[in-house]
Amino acid sequence: MENKDGHCLKKWIIVAVKCGVPELISFARGLLSDFEATKNALTLPWSNGQVEGQINKLKTIKRQMYGRASFALLRKRLLLNIS
Repeated sequence: MENKDGHCLKKWIIVAVKCGVPELISFARGLLSDFEATKNALTLPWSNGQVEGQINKLKTIKRQMYGRASFALLRKRLLLNIS
């Protein structure tokens, strides 16, 4: 998995399920529940990291302003990038 080779994922999951460690077995079965998405995350070059960062920033500012300001001020703060 260090080489981000999604084509070996199925083999790794099979080995993990047979290993006998309950936590690893549970993790491997969870990967199987959405196998295509997991495989694509390891194979394709794209990432949603930038989007996740923007959402995290928005939520942080929203929590800081909770109960003190209106949506209009939150919008201005995000657009002006005031931290």
